Amino acid sequence: MPHSPTVTVRFTQAISQAAETLGFALPDALRNGFASQERVSLELQGQIWESFCTQADDPLVGVQFGLAMEVGHLDTAGMVLMSCETVRDALDSLIDYYPIVGEGGHFQYHEDADRCIIHYLPQYQTRQAERVEAAMATLLQLSRWTTGNKLAAHSLHFTHAALDDNRRYESLLGLSDVRFLCDHNTLIIPVTDLDLPLIYANPALCQHLRTLADQLLQSLGDQSLSAQVTEQLRQHPHWGKEKVADTLGMSGRHLVRKLGEEGTSFKLLRDGLLQGLAEKKLQDAQRLSDIAEQLGFSDESAFSKAFKRWTGMTPAQFREQQ
Repeated sequence: MPHSPTVTVRFTQAISQAAETLGFALPDALRNGFASQERVSLELQGQIWESFCTQADDPLVGVQFGLAMEVGHLDTAGMVLMSCETVRDALDSLIDYYPIVGEGGHFQYHEDADRCIIHYLPQYQTRQAERVEAAMATLLQLSRWTTGNKLAAHSLHFTHAALDDNRRYESLLGLSDVRFLCDHNTLIIPVTDLDLPLIYANPALCQHLRTLADQLLQSLGDQSLSAQVTEQLRQHPHWGKEKVADTLGMSGRHLVRKLGEEGTSFKLLRDGLLQGLAEKKLQDAQRLSDIAEQLGFSDESAFSKAFKRWTGMTPAQFREQQ
């Protein structure tokens, strides 16, 4: 039976350490729950975040936590990112290896004229706002650090409402443009910054670490039902819940329940995957009718409506921005 998605214990330890720095401690039951583990279940991770945010006397504790993150807390994935040659290489590696840090969300990015737009798609609900702010603040902080503070972010967007005064976000993050209630959780940087060299680049070490990271990803794929569902949908985007469930040897109802236990849903996984595939196919200048057919939509109109729901833009507007 598939296991729940997990988070690296090093990231979880960072939360416990942050709590101590703030003058409180996670309950013994939670700390003992991950003390001797290499991976922490997403369910336990949600309980840890709930306790951490409840006890912290700061609505922006997620931002503070993200800004204090270090490469070591991101496990092997963090070391891969640090040893990449350029920001572009690191972003590609982030998309490939972020599940090593946590299987509760994933990143996407694309280039839009003079901007690089990096999206983060969470697949959890517990303390989502604080955790998303932590993820985006970590991305911003480590991007600056690995480039010797040469990376110049334009803006940071969140889908949730502000948890505190906007000026405090701007002060903490060092940004003059932080927005809320947006369509996506997004970090926008100059497209020219993709070619910035990383100060700790080490191609030989990076290649070795990628081999280790690939092995870790393989073991995670064997454990996570979400990963198995995503892989089935990647191969067969037009499949529905019942077909995927049947292929995995379970009923549709059982699939829904198990994904719920992992903090996600079939719709969330499918929409996230289809959006990424659709954006790639649109960038490759494929015809709308072909894309709609490949992704399992009845016609162009159905595909266009779904794409606008995902991105806030029609396929034509998306292409114009490319």
